[in-house]
Amino acid sequence: MAVKLKRIGIFVKDMRKALDFYRMLGVEIPESADEENHVEVEHNGLRLAVATRESAQVVYGGWEEPSGYRFELAFQCDSREAVDELYRQLTEHGHIGHRGPFDGFWGERYAIVQDPDGNLISLVA
Repeated sequence: MAVKLKRIGIFVKDMRKALDFYRMLGVEIPESADEENHVEVEHNGLRLAVATRESAQVVYGGWEEPSGYRFELAFQCDSREAVDELYRQLTEHGHIGHRGPFDGFWGERYAIVQDPDGNLISLVA
């Protein structure tokens, strides 16, 4: 039996705010998707699904607000300077910075921001 990862899904409070955030990270999402309850797009060979919490209730038969950090999405930037610039743009746009740019001991430039639903999103180079 072959099993493959099909998609990464994120449940959100406000579809437009969430999609605007991911657009700032370079994910191409049509503006018409802002009014949808479920959106799937391909980005660099991965499928990203963004769905409202109401959709989660239908799929899972309910919804419980998660607590704590559950996953990491990491977005690759072209350079160390690009990490710093994207972090600056996101935080100036009102998104919460979780950890400002730093050089990790593993050799990557790293920064972490929160998406509109509090998920931690890493920016790396």
